[in-house]
Amino acid sequence: MPAPSKTKYEQRYFVDSSKSVWNYSLFTDEDITQFQQGIHCGMHRLLGNHQIEIMGTRGSYFAVWAPNAASVRIVGDFNGWDSDTHPLIVRQDSSGIWEGFIPDLGMGELYKYRIITPESEVLDKGDPYAGFWEKRPLTATITYQPEYPWTDGDWMRKRKKVNQLNAPFSVYEVHLGSWMRPDPDNEESYNSYLNMIDLLVPYIKEMGFTHVELLPVMEFPYDGSWGYQGIGYFAPTSRFGTPEDFMKLIDAFHNEQIGVILDWVPSHFPRDAHGLYRFDGSHVYEYADSRKGYHPDWNSYIFNYSRGEVRSFLLSSAHYWCGVFHADGLRVDAVSSILRLDYSREEGQWEPNEFGGNGNTEAIAFVKLLNETLYRDFPSIQVIAEESTDWPGISRPTYQGGMGFGMKWMMGWMHDTIKYFHREPVHRPYHQNDFTFSMAYYYDENFMLPLSHDEVVHGKSPMIYKMPGDDWQKFANLRLLYTYMFCHPGAKLLFMGNEFAATEEWNYKRELPWSLLMWPSHQGMKKCITDLNLLYRREGALFEKQFDPSGFEWTDLHHEDQAVIVFKRKGLKSKDDLVIILNMRPEVHWNWELELFGKNKWSEIFNSNKQDYWGTGDVYNTEIPMEELDKKTKHYRLKVHLPALAAIVLK
Repeated sequence: MPAPSKTKYEQRYFVDSSKSVWNYSLFTDEDITQFQQGIHCGMHRLLGNHQIEIMGTRGSYFAVWAPNAASVRIVGDFNGWDSDTHPLIVRQDSSGIWEGFIPDLGMGELYKYRIITPESEVLDKGDPYAGFWEKRPLTATITYQPEYPWTDGDWMRKRKKVNQLNAPFSVYEVHLGSWMRPDPDNEESYNSYLNMIDLLVPYIKEMGFTHVELLPVMEFPYDGSWGYQGIGYFAPTSRFGTPEDFMKLIDAFHNEQIGVILDWVPSHFPRDAHGLYRFDGSHVYEYADSRKGYHPDWNSYIFNYSRGEVRSFLLSSAHYWCGVFHADGLRVDAVSSILRLDYSREEGQWEPNEFGGNGNTEAIAFVKLLNETLYRDFPSIQVIAEESTDWPGISRPTYQGGMGFGMKWMMGWMHDTIKYFHREPVHRPYHQNDFTFSMAYYYDENFMLPLSHDEVVHGKSPMIYKMPGDDWQKFANLRLLYTYMFCHPGAKLLFMGNEFAATEEWNYKRELPWSLLMWPSHQGMKKCITDLNLLYRREGALFEKQFDPSGFEWTDLHHEDQAVIVFKRKGLKSKDDLVIILNMRPEVHWNWELELFGKNKWSEIFNSNKQDYWGTGDVYNTEIPMEELDKKTKHYRLKVHLPALAAIVLK
């Protein structure tokens, strides 16, 4: 990051204060160089709108990158949206930056950049670096400089311990607009960021999650995109309040010892007229070649990672959320579509790179730089990749040839697990290899196990209806799945509503079906998730070695016919080891025999069939008989009672 100039612009140059827009600049030559090289991580402190004082006069400084523009004007309510009143001044260094200072213009004013192209096309654009936008469907940006007196100092000092890979990492994924609404079925009815301090923060604390992950809150025009097609890369959406309100919500999470992960989308953006697309009449932010610049799946446009100014824009956005908003991590969306030239394209619709391959070399370089700079400047955060292919080394350090993420979503585990549990229990004995396959490649990456929003939309059905059987079996199966998830190595992510077995697909227009909690079955599921979070956080064997091959062991895979699977999770101390027994069929096994080495005393510490969870509660282990088979090798035979369609955890 370049050091700030010791002398102000007005001390070096003449400022003509007789004009409506004063000539002024916040940039140093080094800023321009780093901006163009694509390595500047602090452009949000220079481009955009800033409230400053010049020669005793307060006002608003504006700077925008529009390299193809013939002229750029500031228009807004304050000048009647008149093109002639406030023209910006282009820098004479070929940077394509237009800038200027408007005296006596304060915070809260609506504005846009009116860009006139060489072909006389007139484009009214929102400010790409704006910190605040009008609430949709209105499209202006707002002069704004968020300030907030943070109270999370203790959290920020200790969060490295919370975020490290050998700590419990349990994430509740939330879409703020539809988690809970003042009017449940009114999509225009929102709880504010401040409301969420009283509603969402205590709920997540009660449930025992270590982190919350928010679907993109960066300003976006269309609710149906869920935030994944954004235009405001430096502005929390005004749907729920001001930037300070959002800061206060993050602060409240931190004061309850809950980390905040933000979904972030550096892959593509929509074609809305007021956004980034054809920003100055040319392809500024997107690739000009539609084979690289247009995304056929999402009818959107792909960032031009070969352009230094675009890389600096994205780097600065990521640093802005981690620095200014104290985010504890970013979940980077659609990484596969960033890295691959052939993503969602048929042969002939994409052009190989200079080496003949399908990797976007400049995008690969950008992703590595992104992770290197984020971990350099914020070493206590986590950057998590939503990457759906077998691209190697996603969560390996760049110095080892990896992409540099801290974790990666384990999409294969999610697909295989749901596929297995969808099967009728009578067929499960024939598909044990599908179930156990995840551990064959688990240590290739630092994996997070996701049961995310993508699994409960677009006809995929809610989690409870993916399970076979009658109502009791569906709930028993889902509790069994969740117990397996929390005991499998890796971080965890659960989408809102999954924790109480929502009976309908997620619909962003309505709130979650909270009325289900009047039924014991759904209350029981919620209680089960709460206790699983407690188990995960309490038992070191479930997290201390969650990315270490020595932390897991298949103990018994020889009962395919019964569909009973046993594995061990190991902590730093052998006395903390756990044995997890999964009974995948609806038959009770009394005095089921299991041979173990090591400890000669085990007790049941978790049972997914508890009555509190809407299980039968009548099959459990108060004492576990042990028979010594070989004293020298500490070989023992246990006899345990296994409830139907249930998991038990022994310690």
